[in-house]
Amino acid sequence: MTEGRDVLWQGLEGRAPRTVAVVGGLAGRGSLVRLHPSGSGDVFDVALEGKSAIVESVQQDLEGVVQLAVVLEDDPGRDLGVARQPGHRFFFSAGEVELLGPPAEPAAPSVLIAGIGNVFLADDGFGVEVARLLAQRELPAGVKVADFGIRGMDLAYELQEDYDAAILVDAVPRGGEPGTLYVIEPDPAQAEGMLDAHGMDPVRVLGLAQVLGSIPPRVLVVGCEPAVHLAQDDEELLVELSPAVRAATLEAVGLVESVLADLLEVEGQSTERDAR
Repeated sequence: MTEGRDVLWQGLEGRAPRTVAVVGGLAGRGSLVRLHPSGSGDVFDVALEGKSAIVESVQQDLEGVVQLAVVLEDDPGRDLGVARQPGHRFFFSAGEVELLGPPAEPAAPSVLIAGIGNVFLADDGFGVEVARLLAQRELPAGVKVADFGIRGMDLAYELQEDYDAAILVDAVPRGGEPGTLYVIEPDPAQAEGMLDAHGMDPVRVLGLAQVLGSIPPRVLVVGCEPAVHLAQDDEELLVELSPAVRAATLEAVGLVESVLADLLEVEGQSTERDAR
């Protein structure tokens, strides 16, 4: 059974456009550009002038200022994504870059589906099992399924990538009947105190991701009410899901796919608007 299935997607206000007009055409994620800093002529401006770079993302701050996040084309760490040193990423306004390649096409929506949980703590392994099942299915282009287990820091870093949305799949005790499924939109502002880099509570991981830099514009949790809930300090280890939660995994796969379809439909409409 499913509760909280009210996923009425609305336009994402204040988010950056997928492409932006620069000298030579439209630039977007993956575009090859030449850099022309218009700053004070400091050492960084001199070093970067005329360099070619790849646009990683188009970002917009709360004041509506749009910038392109780029990495130099010859940067040996470019393929490492956010795992590289933060200093390798530079930000330029649209007027400071020149398009070198063909104009960018609006990028397809990108969504991360993350299974999280500890497979040695009974029903806490729900998200891991659902991610395993989803990885065997044919999903739309731009959708990535990954099992993060209890690697909270890894997930927080992965959320720094240019995803349009993320769906976290986890065991979520809320007092319902075992096997009940929920769709929850967590509030990262609820993360209080010291963030545990090794923990996998969705809210705390989102809080850590915000500290690192950013989170996707939309994050949903597909959760399941556990029947057996073991703590990390319990001496007992149990690698089997309870019957109720095991039965819920297949329904959860369908629920994730339904949430994903709703999301991609709205994101596709946003892409069409950006292309006009």
